[in-house]
Amino acid sequence: MFIPLGDDNSDRRIRPVVNYALIGLNVLVFLFLQGLGENYRFTYAYSTVPQEILSGRDIVTQEQIAVDPGSGMRVRVPGLQPTPVSVYLTLLTSMFMHGGLMHLLGNMLYLHIFGDNIENVLGHSRYLAFYLACGILASLAHVFSSAALGVSLLIPSLGASGAISGVQGGYILLFPRRSVRVLFFRMVTQVPALVAIGAWFVFQLILGFGMLADSSGGGVAYGAHIGGFIAGMLLIKLFGTGLQPAARRS
Repeated sequence: MFIPLGDDNSDRRIRPVVNYALIGLNVLVFLFLQGLGENYRFTYAYSTVPQEILSGRDIVTQEQIAVDPGSGMRVRVPGLQPTPVSVYLTLLTSMFMHGGLMHLLGNMLYLHIFGDNIENVLGHSRYLAFYLACGILASLAHVFSSAALGVSLLIPSLGASGAISGVQGGYILLFPRRSVRVLFFRMVTQVPALVAIGAWFVFQLILGFGMLADSSGGGVAYGAHIGGFIAGMLLIKLFGTGLQPAARRS
């Protein structure tokens, strides 16, 4: 699996202030509103819960004690908290929360590398609209794939992964041959974006299809990753309409 480290930004004409703001907002929410992931009341109030989206009503559950089948360790599982806004707004709020520090850092790395190039092409306002649209569609993809696969509809989902998957979907169409610096095992090398991002997407497909044999879902919303990526590939053409052709070439 390739871990991206950077890409070619030599053609960047504008400062990616929206991308910086998105990264900053994700970090601030995790630090202060989620309390480094320890504020379960906030996290479980504003995450996307598939059953809430499908039913349109807020659901509150009690805290439970689960036993890990492998280690026998007892784990406290917080209950769903009251959502003080429309449950449909959690499709937006969940995009700015994360389940842990590594979850946050991994997502922000991908956003930092690939997001600025999309903002450079679309401009500030179009890029923000593109990012949010990809994130919302990714969350909906997770909701409906969970229902279709029989995954528990009360498991909350959160994270910027769906929106960032959309950014990658747009990137692979706009810049398929652009050089991306990646870490491959212990070696740093250069590969085309088509290879770096394509390998990531194939990996998501493999793990996503694995959910068909494991209704527990594995704790990762692969439906959101896949749905967000496809949404990005489709929406980049819509949001890029009217731009100068030269600005859209890699």
